[in-house]
Amino acid sequence: MIEESLHAIQQRMADAMASVGRVDTALLVAVTKNHPVATVEEIARLGCTHVGENRVQEAKEKQALYKGPDLVWHLIGHLQVNKVRQAVPMFDLIHSVDSIKLLDEIEKVATKHDKVQDVLLQVNIAREASKSGMSVEEFPHIREYAKTLPHVRIRGLMCMAPFFDDPEEARPIFRVAKALFEDMKSYFPDGEIEYLSMGMTHDFEVALQEGANIVRIGTAIFGERVYT
Repeated sequence: MIEESLHAIQQRMADAMASVGRVDTALLVAVTKNHPVATVEEIARLGCTHVGENRVQEAKEKQALYKGPDLVWHLIGHLQVNKVRQAVPMFDLIHSVDSIKLLDEIEKVATKHDKVQDVLLQVNIAREASKSGMSVEEFPHIREYAKTLPHVRIRGLMCMAPFFDDPEEARPIFRVAKALFEDMKSYFPDGEIEYLSMGMTHDFEVALQEGANIVRIGTAIFGERVYT
């Protein structure tokens, strides 16, 4: 079932991009939250080697057990400051950076590990109280501050739209995110701002039509999560 679902998502991604004339590529991050390590190994066997996790502890346990091809690990959930010490050695790209305090802690830990940590700035465009992310008004200041940190490399922007029954309602939010993403490029060296991470199972096609080049998909590939 995973193989069939993965191929179906890949085809839907291609169709969504073709519908607006896109000829570039978009990265599928398979979100394995609340699924066992065997699921991670299966998705890697199928050639999908970008894996997203929401929680540091769950990812740590899976990485210890995982046996398979090398993976690119994405942290897509909210990152607490007290989890940065564990997260920096574990993740290739942290999507959810939303404050100067968090940037400072990542810089401190990355320095100790002699690592330049790739991150995305998360912007809460819809101003949802239940979601993390900086406001659009805070974004320019935090963006400029991040540029001063030698062990943090800003690679782009991440946003989450509210859950709408009709995914079309997310389109204006994704459109604002794309505008912020394009504007970011003028403040950083050429090629450094590369990723616009937006779109999940229920709205990824609209996100791709509006310019996303990373989509984060779990349920449509693996089925509903089992919470224990």
